[in-house]
Amino acid sequence: MTTRLGFGLPQMRQYSIGTDVPDVARRAEEIGYESLWVFERALFPEPATQGLYNIEGLAWPDVYRDVAEPLVTLTLAAAATERARLGTSVLVAPLRIPFQLAKSLASLDAASGGRVVAGLGTGWSLDEYAAAGIRPFEERGSVLDEVIEVCRAVWGPDPVKYDGRLTKIASAVVGPKPARPIPILLAASGKKAQRRLVDHADGWIPVAMGAEQLAAEWRELQDLAAERGRTEPIQKVVRANAVHTGKPYDGPDRQPFQGSADQIVEDLAAHAAIGLEEILVDLQTTPRDAQELKDVAAEVYEKARAAGV
Repeated sequence: MTTRLGFGLPQMRQYSIGTDVPDVARRAEEIGYESLWVFERALFPEPATQGLYNIEGLAWPDVYRDVAEPLVTLTLAAAATERARLGTSVLVAPLRIPFQLAKSLASLDAASGGRVVAGLGTGWSLDEYAAAGIRPFEERGSVLDEVIEVCRAVWGPDPVKYDGRLTKIASAVVGPKPARPIPILLAASGKKAQRRLVDHADGWIPVAMGAEQLAAEWRELQDLAAERGRTEPIQKVVRANAVHTGKPYDGPDRQPFQGSADQIVEDLAAHAAIGLEEILVDLQTTPRDAQELKDVAAEVYEKARAAGV
């Protein structure tokens, strides 16, 4: 069976969000992509107070200067499509009030006919946490725990009751409800985060940094699930941040999913061989406009299917 392919929606500054998001979403669905995805970058600190991914000395890419809000972007895509699932990879959940996030996701799922996939993470930017003002960065794990619990409560039967540190719901009717249970996927890069995933989430949504590394992380997660007695399958959606150069990239420093469409497809095949249900391909960084993005999307999809991915 071939791996499902998802597609990253245009959120960066070379795109016109109001017109290009619906246009690209419709075209991606027509091409055959089975899901549409957004990511989150809330701000661009200048000067930067920490490196990208909190790695000292690693510069933030210029494309992060202007990134459209993810749920607004996903709502535009929902209104323009019929079948494709609508996912977040990922929302930095602790930047949001848990109850409001639960309501937003439930409303979007109800409006789209049950197509939402909630990919959540804790993020790494101190500046984003300071701007959001929900809780300090050091409390990100406990806030994510509460977000998950509040979502489950709000999406469940009425009356909704919840007594947490940030959220207090004595007894209330909360609607609309999701059209079906919304799967929660977590990025889960550390030991504690992996335990949270195994115990409380439906699946895993990592960033692909190479097939061998991803396979090792998946084995580690499987071992942890067995150790903790989880019998329910773990859904897997992997984010592939692709850099399409339009020609082969032959440098010794080539990163996964960098280069021509053929090279991107080779990397897709290597990752699919791990046994992934789905790979989300985000190609939006290098195209100059929406038309070029649609052309590259079609080329990569057709070559991937021809290669058996």
